[in-house]
Amino acid sequence: MSRSFVFILFFIAVFLQSGTYGLTFLLPDLFAQFGSNEKDVGRVLLVTAVVTLTTVYYSGHLSDLFGRLRVLAASGFSIAVALLLFALTEEIGVSVLVASALIGFGWGLMYTLAPVVLTRIVTAESRVQMFSLYSVFLMAGFGLSPVFASVLTDWGYEIQDAFKLVAVFCAISGTVFLLLTEPVRVHAVSDAADNRSKLSVVAVTAILKSKAWLPITMVCIGASVFAGVNNFQTVIATAEGLDYADYFFAYTITTILCRIGLARYKGGASPYRIIGVLQSVMCISVLLFLVIDGSRTVYILCAILFAIGYGASYPVLAAMAANDAKQELVPQTIQLFSLTYFIGIFGFPLIAGWLIVDFGIATLLICVALLAAIEATMAFGRHFR
Repeated sequence: MSRSFVFILFFIAVFLQSGTYGLTFLLPDLFAQFGSNEKDVGRVLLVTAVVTLTTVYYSGHLSDLFGRLRVLAASGFSIAVALLLFALTEEIGVSVLVASALIGFGWGLMYTLAPVVLTRIVTAESRVQMFSLYSVFLMAGFGLSPVFASVLTDWGYEIQDAFKLVAVFCAISGTVFLLLTEPVRVHAVSDAADNRSKLSVVAVTAILKSKAWLPITMVCIGASVFAGVNNFQTVIATAEGLDYADYFFAYTITTILCRIGLARYKGGASPYRIIGVLQSVMCISVLLFLVIDGSRTVYILCAILFAIGYGASYPVLAAMAANDAKQELVPQTIQLFSLTYFIGIFGFPLIAGWLIVDFGIATLLICVALLAAIEATMAFGRHFR
C-alpha cells in the first residue's frame, strides 16, 4: 500500500467516524420526542463526559496492549452500537445511558489515538499542515452529519434514521482502521516519537510543567465555547425561527476552506498571535448571535465568523501542543490535550443546559463570549511574553 493511499484511507476513516459528534447536536430534538428538555441532554452528555475522560486517560494503556490501529477499530464498532441504541430507544432509560457510555468510550479512543497515529507518519515540520488536513476531514464529519439529518427529515425520514446510517459508517471506519495496521507501521517516519503511550501522574506533571500547558488549557476553554454554541444550535435556531441546517452548512464549508488554507501554513514566527486574532473573531461571532433577530443573513454570518475563529484556530493549537511538548512525551501530551478538550466538549453542556432552561439563551451566549475572550487573552499573553 502506497504512502499516499495510507493517508487517503486514514482520513476517510476519520471522516466516517467523526459524523458521530455532529449527531450529538441533534440530541435536543431527539429527546424532545420523549418529552425531555435541554437539562436531560446535559445530564446524558455528562455520562458521556465521565466515560470519555476515563477512556482518554487509559487509551494509552489499551493501545500499548493491543496496538493503536486495533483500538481505533474498536472505537468505530463501539460507536456503531451506541448510535443504533439511540435510534431504537423510545424513552430516557438504561439504553440511553449505555449508548452515552459507548459513545464516550469510542469517541474518546478515536479522538485521542488518531492524532497520535498521525504523528507517527508525518515529520515535525509538517505537523501544522497535516493536522490541518486531518481536521478538515474531522470537521466535515462534525458539520455535515446534522445537515445530512436535516435533509433526511425533509425527505420524510426520522432523525433516528440518520443515527442508523451513521452507525453503518462507523462500522466501515472501524474496518478501515483494522486494514491500516500494517501499512502505518511500514510508513512510519524514522524521527517520529514512538514511546509508550500510557498517561501517568508523573507524565501529566511533566507535561504541565512544560510550555505545552498553555495549549492544553486553552483547548478546554475553546471546547466549552464550541459546545455552548453548537450543542444547542437547534434550540437557538428554533427560538429565532431559523433552520439549523443553514448554520451547520455555512460553518462546515467555511471551516473546511480555512483548514485547507492552513495546510499550506507551517506555523510562522508568531502562531500564538494568529490564534489570538482568530479567537477574538470567535468572541465577536458569539456576541453577534445576540442580535440575530430572526435574520437568516446575520445567522449565516454568525456561522461563518465562528468557523473562522474556532475552526481555523483549533488545528494550529493542536500542532502547538505537540511542538511545545517534550519529544519523549509527545503521545502523552496529545492524549492530555484530548482529555482537556473533552472536559469542555462533554462537560460544559451540563452548565449550558442549566443556563438555557433557568436563565435563557442570551445568558448562555454572554458566558460563552466571556470564555472566548479569556482564551484570546491567553494566546496574546504567550505571544507578547
